[in-house]
Amino acid sequence: MALDREIIEKLAIRLDAAQTGRAPIGKITDDHPLMDWADAYAIQDSLKTIQSARGVEIAGLKMGFTSRAKMAQMGVKEPINGFITRQGRVPQGGSLHRAKFINPRIEAEIAVVTSAELKGPGCHIGDVFRSVAHVFPALEVIDSRYRDFAFDLPSVIADNTSAAGWMIGDDGASPIGRDLKNIGVVMRKNGQVVATASGAAVLGHPLNSVAMLANMLARRGLTIPAGTLILTGGITAAIMVDTGDRVAIDFQGLGTIGINIH
Repeated sequence: MALDREIIEKLAIRLDAAQTGRAPIGKITDDHPLMDWADAYAIQDSLKTIQSARGVEIAGLKMGFTSRAKMAQMGVKEPINGFITRQGRVPQGGSLHRAKFINPRIEAEIAVVTSAELKGPGCHIGDVFRSVAHVFPALEVIDSRYRDFAFDLPSVIADNTSAAGWMIGDDGASPIGRDLKNIGVVMRKNGQVVATASGAAVLGHPLNSVAMLANMLARRGLTIPAGTLILTGGITAAIMVDTGDRVAIDFQGLGTIGINIH
């Protein structure tokens, strides 16, 4: 690690203030160019502590940059991970209040809930199949605290991977016999198709993302407990939204979820 504890805590406070005040900042590596991934996750952990002390409840985990193309673009060999909060949940068919965000975007995802603990190293997709109770259609709202979504990898990890909100369908389905790799997804904004993709966009299979998360957490001495909700990563590109928009996402065999922007 390149940063000491005092700087890590000050940077977490700065990011928290940017989020709560909806006041974007420059990326933190501008001032700390030697910051590494260990520093970034330490800042994220400090951010979680700050929010938890304020009464924010942790709802689950999330993966980011799960597209092979995005990883190549960013020059990384694996995704990044963060956390989601109960306060960030938007009920199925509910509304997102634009004024509470800086520059919100929405992407389609597959969510899972585990029925048994998952831990690495060496976790693979077979372990995940045996340890996932339900899969859900989902969307994530991302909202970078950096000006104009301009960041590098350490900065976005510290900023909890731009996590801002999320929605899952009301009813989960068993993953058994379900072809999540080839599930088709169509996103519409105001009735017009704006993105299409399949589950394979997420590391070849959404459950590969869960296995990778377990292996990444293992390096920090952590596991995925039973009963954990996980957003596996964006299937589609993140779509910009504004007041008055409605986004609906069709998931082949899993149903449709939608959100209104007010």
